Amino acid sequence: MIKLPVSELLRQYGCGPIPFVGTENAFYERHLVFDRAIDPKVATARERYEAFAHSIRDTLAQRWVLTKQTYERENPKRVYYLSMEFLIGRSAVNNITNLLLDPLVQYAAKEKGVDWVSLIEEEPDAGLGNGGLGRLAACFLDSMATMELAATGYGLRYEYGMFKQSIVDGWQKETADNWLRQSDPWEIARPSERVEVKLNCTIQVRGGGFEVIPDRPSTLYGIPFDRPVVGYGGKTINTLRLWAAAAHEDFDFQEFGTGDFIGALGQTLEAESLTRVLYPDDSTTMGRRLRFAQENFLVACSLADIVRRFRRLHNDWDRLPEKAAIQMNDTHPAMAVAELMRILLDDANLGWDDAWSLTRRTLAYTNHTLLPEALEKWPVEGFEVLAPRQLEIIYEINRRLLDDVRKCFPGDPGRVDRMSLVEEGAERKIRMANLAIVGSHSTNGVAEVHSKLLRTSTVKDFAEMFPERFNNKTNGVTPRRWLLQANPELAGAITEAIGDGWITNLSKLSTLRPLATDRGFQNAFLASKAQAKVRFANWLKVTSGESVDPLTIFDCHIKRIHEYKRQLLNALRIIVEYNRLRENPNLEVVPRTYFFAGKAAPAYRLAKLIIKFINNVAEAIDSDRAIRGSIKVVFLPEYNVSLAEKLIPASDVSNQISTAGFEASGTSNMKFMMNGALTVGTRDGATIEMAEEAGEENLFLFGLTVEQVAGSKGWYNPYWHYEHEPETKAALDLIMSGHFNRSETGIFDPIIDVLLKHGDYYMHLADLTSYCEAQKRLGALYSDPGAWAHKAILNVASSGKFSSDRTIAQYAAEIWGAEPCPVL
Repeated sequence: MIKLPVSELLRQYGCGPIPFVGTENAFYERHLVFDRAIDPKVATARERYEAFAHSIRDTLAQRWVLTKQTYERENPKRVYYLSMEFLIGRSAVNNITNLLLDPLVQYAAKEKGVDWVSLIEEEPDAGLGNGGLGRLAACFLDSMATMELAATGYGLRYEYGMFKQSIVDGWQKETADNWLRQSDPWEIARPSERVEVKLNCTIQVRGGGFEVIPDRPSTLYGIPFDRPVVGYGGKTINTLRLWAAAAHEDFDFQEFGTGDFIGALGQTLEAESLTRVLYPDDSTTMGRRLRFAQENFLVACSLADIVRRFRRLHNDWDRLPEKAAIQMNDTHPAMAVAELMRILLDDANLGWDDAWSLTRRTLAYTNHTLLPEALEKWPVEGFEVLAPRQLEIIYEINRRLLDDVRKCFPGDPGRVDRMSLVEEGAERKIRMANLAIVGSHSTNGVAEVHSKLLRTSTVKDFAEMFPERFNNKTNGVTPRRWLLQANPELAGAITEAIGDGWITNLSKLSTLRPLATDRGFQNAFLASKAQAKVRFANWLKVTSGESVDPLTIFDCHIKRIHEYKRQLLNALRIIVEYNRLRENPNLEVVPRTYFFAGKAAPAYRLAKLIIKFINNVAEAIDSDRAIRGSIKVVFLPEYNVSLAEKLIPASDVSNQISTAGFEASGTSNMKFMMNGALTVGTRDGATIEMAEEAGEENLFLFGLTVEQVAGSKGWYNPYWHYEHEPETKAALDLIMSGHFNRSETGIFDPIIDVLLKHGDYYMHLADLTSYCEAQKRLGALYSDPGAWAHKAILNVASSGKFSSDRTIAQYAAEIWGAEPCPVL
């Protein structure tokens, strides 16, 4: 870690003579007195946290202003990253780490007698994302700031996160995640920079719901809330700008005066509901409409802001692609194609050809999925009500596209239908992925195998027509948060061995390779892992009452719950192991603790049943005295960034077991690898590239390949495995016997139906035996600490490719054409 004297750091941040803590005029004390009007001696933990956070923000504020001034003066090409999710976790420790202020804060906490660990627990995880998409976006912002790129992230300021998850009688229970219930010290509202969003409809509150009235234009405001994005070293501080919806007028005073209080607040309720919750339940018509409106609102606000900034410095529209690179993170912001065309056609009064050229050269698109249901399609009816002008533009884009398709591929009506932006049927829909591809100059996948499948299968027709637009950018994660901050013991051992250059150049971890056989470094590695496991076990005991043994293998599977991610396969593997121990309680096994964590979408019934199944399996194993101490299953509720930061450093085993060909990339796999966990996985997503970097012999790969999965779809019969593999049959028979649901008859029948009667679409049974064999090999290796440390260190040493710094460098050079703009 870079170490500078505190005085020099404070001088870098322009703090002048004002101390951080210790006098009545220091940042911390002034915030307690002047923000809260309280005696610092009686401040609550939350009040102390907010004072510390505001003090840190004060420390970085002048550098934040200087960053903006530098960009205005130097006028570099700017990068704008549009994403519906930014899963940033907690900001306090991350900002302190990147500002290099750890010594100052530790001193301040000691000076004031503050329990620092308890203090940071006062900050909730920001409810701005759900899974890998949002966590990747957060890593990218960190890397862009660290690499001194002039970049801004654009998202929505959700008042409520997805939901808070608890487990009640084994079932997932969802409650509101009101993460903004208390003021957030890291955000700054900018009402003077609000933008207008004009709608072709009015939404009114009627009968407890919302009624959409088409062809009655109305206006919303987008209010920006800015958050600092601190690059490592604290020299560049970029901005994450989040939009909150607000009504054009607060309320109708006439209606209020007549007693219609709800009706009087209708505009305010309607507007604020737009950004109230992350990912409304899209199993309902109202939920889908709200999600569509959210995406449109994000795009409209962000493009208005981008264009306003561009026009402040430039009169020539032709310079837009030279000065702005807009990256659409998945299909959610794909409306940017139509909206930018609308601005250039209607506001700038450009001709179609010029507007289209500027749009395509400015926009780029990242695809994150191969699942058809995740390639968004929105009903034409929604466009007609909400965005009729954008629909007109989409129709014209489509007309010109299909004319070109017919010229390039004459006599191929099937291709014309597949490439059309409009999906015909009982309900006509706009294919947003098609729109994003045709309206941008670059479409990238996020792992080599994903990009290949994208080109050869998912959007093959577009790749054949526009081959030069397709490329790969394998995902990465920031080593600052996921190693330096999350795993101080391992980070310290690495720095002691090879220096701290790896923090900003992760490829330097490769110099650890010769140390994989060094007994001293092996011991340091094993000691750091043991410390992380004890720390996690202690935290878990304090926060949940759950006891786990840190001497067991910590075997982890942490992802959102989905059939293709195959938490069910892992549960079946555990039942196989359980059966072995039931048959022979004296069987020699290395004791394991199996950790699961992840949320199921509220409307995804089977995913929620899988959570229930895992918890019932855990309960049955816990109650079986004969095998107690050999295996234990724990489902950790409310999986979020903060939990991952605690669990990943403590993990020995990482399960990356999606059905081959279904995972785009994955990023948790990279975090586990970076922290010295060994991977048990299928040849899918970025796990393939991890094996290439570390050597397949240093991972535990199993199961069908992408080609084998695709080739067996026509004839695969899960009953064959049930009838010919005794352990598979025994596991399923135990489930069917009611062993895991003695007082809940038939509750798990849908799981058996999925596996046997409905064809086992995600091929759990096809991979189960191979998976069990891989786990057996892993258990044998763990019995030899030196051999285990050797493989684990080689994994750490091979993780350099999976830094988000490398990914962003490729985006900047190969897609955006953006250069660093140092803030001096």
